[in-house]
This record gives sequence, C-alpha cells and structure tokens, in this order.
Amino acid sequence: MSLKVERGRTLARSQALQILFQAEALDLSVDTVLAGDYLISKGPLDAYAVELARGCHDNIDRIDYALKSVSMNWSLYRMPGTDRNLLRLAVYEMRFLSGDAAIDDAVIINEAVEIAKAYGTDESSRFVNGVLGRISRMETLPEPPVEQGEGQVESEDEAQVDPSEGVFDIEAHTESDVETESDADVEESIDAVLDFDDVDGE
Repeated sequence: MSLKVERGRTLARSQALQILFQAEALDLSVDTVLAGDYLISKGPLDAYAVELARGCHDNIDRIDYALKSVSMNWSLYRMPGTDRNLLRLAVYEMRFLSGDAAIDDAVIINEAVEIAKAYGTDESSRFVNGVLGRISRMETLPEPPVEQGEGQVESEDEAQVDPSEGVFDIEAHTESDVETESDADVEESIDAVLDFDDVDGE
C-alpha cells in the first residue's frame, strides 16, 4: 500500500521522521541536524515537522520509557530505527500536544500505521499499531526513574544487540554491506531508509 505524502500533516510527520532518524544515526541533536545539510525527500521543511522533531527530542527520555513499558518483548534498541522514531513521534503527538494543538489518538495512530507501511513492511505497521494502541489506553505516560539520566540506554547488552536479529531492520537494506560506517556510509544509509520511490507522487 502506497502513501501520499505531498502535503499537510502527513508530509510534516514524514519530514519529522527523517530529521529524527538522521539525528539518531549521526548521534547529533535535532537542532544540529536542522542547522546543517539535512536530507528530506520533499521540501520545503514544514514548520510542524520542526515542532514535532524538536518536541520529541526534548522529551525523549519519558517517551522512550513509555515505549519500553508497553513493548515488553521488544528491546527499544532492537527495533528498526524507522519504527523506533516513528513511535516516538506518534507518542509525542498523542501525549504532549494539548489544547487546540491536540489531535485525536485514532488519527495519529492511523497516520503512523500508514507511514510504517510506506517505509517498511506489514510487520512494521502491525507492530506500530499494537504499541500505539497500548499507549492510547494510558491516560498519562509513566515517569522514568530518577536514576535514568538523559541519553542512558536500557543496558549495555541491549544497546549492543544487532538490530537485525529477530526483527526487520530497514537500516540494513542498503545497496552494499560495510563493516565500518563512515560519514558517507551513514548518509547513504539515510538515503536508502528515507527513499520515497514507492510513494505516490502528485
């Protein structure tokens, strides 16, 4: 199933996903990525995409803790990078936007599922749907323990697990396999992950 991402909030969410993925892949802050030569499949960059990416990054610890609590059989760092960052964006929209900016959970989940289909496989879309369904049943997100500082990963073992083990790893689907990742390799990987050749155009 293809996804039209030519305008509106769907395009903004797709752009935000691309920015978050690049920030994580390059180990940079969102603001640093935005200040540099970031890659997006279709521009210009939407203001809502910037809001989502920055808001998600600013609240990453609490978002990640909530995702860990509802995906008990899946280590956060063993999820494909696109799934992980798509879930983060959706949780931010679902639980951190308020007032006039608030959007119904069902709308956010539906958008996330469709974007997952465009980037990955049916497995990705079902997984995203299931995790966000659990988040939707939470009135508030759980608070991470005080000792869990910013940027702390689940555990040393989980942080080093091969993400292709037991899950569909979108990042691994590049044109060539390399043992070490240079800056050029990372950028090539980003291009491959964020390729919209299968997405409907205008």
